Amino acid sequence: MLWTPKIRLVTVLCSIVFVLGTALQNYVIIDLGLIEASMRLKGADIADAPAYLSALRLVGNVFIAGNALGLLVWFRWRWLFWPVLAVNVAQAFGVYVVPFAVHRAAIAEHGWPGVLPSLVTDGGAVILSIVLIVAYVRSLRRKGDPVRL
Repeated sequence: MLWTPKIRLVTVLCSIVFVLGTALQNYVIIDLGLIEASMRLKGADIADAPAYLSALRLVGNVFIAGNALGLLVWFRWRWLFWPVLAVNVAQAFGVYVVPFAVHRAAIAEHGWPGVLPSLVTDGGAVILSIVLIVAYVRSLRRKGDPVRL
């Protein structure tokens, strides 16, 4: 797929927001106390909280790096389409993968701003994934110049 100027700009801007939002969620919102509170809400033993926090942060770091890859779309490298789409589709599943108890604990500790970065990054990834898929399908229909959205 050829990167149109609009798709490129949207992808880069979303990637900036997703990197910042994921970093905020990963290092400011989620801490050991929040994980322990979420485990108490689920009725789980909090002894595993440090390991769970480490795993959650590792996943967050992968998404930070993956979203940073989206910044390189500015250079119009065609090979970036599939990795960027894969990262965004995977991040879109964050709403389902992260236990709801973590969100409840974040709301209890930080109020609604505690879940806002997660909602923006995961919800935005859904929207960006749909936009990229539609742009790809449109580019298949037409030969020559990239399709303008």
